[in-house]
Amino acid sequence: MNIQFKKGVLELLVLVLISRKDQYGYELAQNISGKIEVAEGTLYPLLRRLTKEDFLTAYLAESSEGPPRKYYSLTPKGKEHMRTLIIEWRLFSKAVNYFVE
Repeated sequence: MNIQFKKGVLELLVLVLISRKDQYGYELAQNISGKIEVAEGTLYPLLRRLTKEDFLTAYLAESSEGPPRKYYSLTPKGKEHMRTLIIEWRLFSKAVNYFVE
């Protein structure tokens, strides 16, 4: 898949997945990679930026499989940002589909 397509939609995917359930970085990478190949090296800088912009918060939780994991949770500001991105995505994809079909 075209890397520019993925970069443009990755933020939306991360926000939607975290809105459904708090997740840690590797878990997010696995969930997204099930449909769209994504490198962890792309995901972690995005998670840091979204946290810095107050769209996500992070917390540590114990893991039965090793050291504590850093989980990400959506903030109220993040939920609003996600809603805006969903509206923009729907308008954009509708316009693209108009030309493609």
